[in-house]
Amino acid sequence: MTRVKICGVTTREDLGAVVEAGADAIGVTVDVPVETPRAIDAERAADIVSATPPFVTTVLVTMPDPPASAAGVAERVGADVVQLHGDLPPEGVASLSADLESDVVVAVSPDDAPRYDTVADALLVDSLDESGAGGTGATHDWERTRELVSELASPVVLAGGLTPENVAKAVETVDPFAVDVASGVEGQPGRKDPAALEAFVRRAGGRP
Repeated sequence: MTRVKICGVTTREDLGAVVEAGADAIGVTVDVPVETPRAIDAERAADIVSATPPFVTTVLVTMPDPPASAAGVAERVGADVVQLHGDLPPEGVASLSADLESDVVVAVSPDDAPRYDTVADALLVDSLDESGAGGTGATHDWERTRELVSELASPVVLAGGLTPENVAKAVETVDPFAVDVASGVEGQPGRKDPAALEAFVRRAGGRP
C-alpha cells in the first residue's frame, strides 16, 4: 500500500483536515531560503507536530544553510523525520544523517537519485529547481522513476506535480513507497482544501 504524505501544513486547522482525510504523514516547512507560502517558523511547526496524533508520521522539511544548522532546527521542531533539500553532496547527507536522531529523507532529481542511494533512509524523487528546492508543481518522467524503484535499495517517495487527478496514474506507473503532495491539494497558497485532500488520499490508495 502506497503511503501518503501531505506537505506544507501551516495551521492546526489544516492538520485536522489532513488527518481526517487519512494521510500517513504530514510535513512542516521550516528554514528554507526560498519564497514559499508553506514556510513557517520553528515554533509554529513544533506546535503542529505536538498536535499530530499517534501513528501519523511528522516530517520536518528544511533546506539548512549552513547544513549543520539542521540539527538545531530538528531539535526545536521535534519531528519524526527530517527531509533535506538543497545541494548537499552524498557524503554531506551521510554526515548530517549521522548527527540527527531522526530518520532522514533527501530530495533528489531522478538523474541524481542513484548517487544518493543508501546515504539516507529514503529518497524523495522530485522535480527540483536549480537550488534543490521542491514544490515546483511540475511532474517528471514517471517511467524513469519506476526504474529507480526497481534499481535502488532505498525506498522511493514520489513527488512533483501530483494532484487528485493524476495520483492514481502516478502510483500505478511508479509503484513508489509513498507519494508526497503540497500545492496539488491547496485551495489557496499555503492552505489545504479538505475535498482535495480526501480525493488525493483515496485515489492514491487505488479507490475511485
